Amino acid sequence: MKVTVDEDKCCGAGSCVLVAPDVFDQRDEDGIVILLEPVPAAEYHEAVREAASVCPALAIDVSEVA
Repeated sequence: MKVTVDEDKCCGAGSCVLVAPDVFDQRDEDGIVILLEPVPAAEYHEAVREAASVCPALAIDVSEVA
């Protein structure tokens, strides 16, 4: 799995951080997403998929790599 985020789309809702705090964080000054783990461990994959699905701005892209 590879994760990318589009900071320009991010609205700072923080849903991703609530769902997958080991993979996502937010900047203090404006709440924009910070990607901590672009290639998260398998144990985080389900949470990352959920974070992408609940993102109101659709700023998280998840690609499955073999």
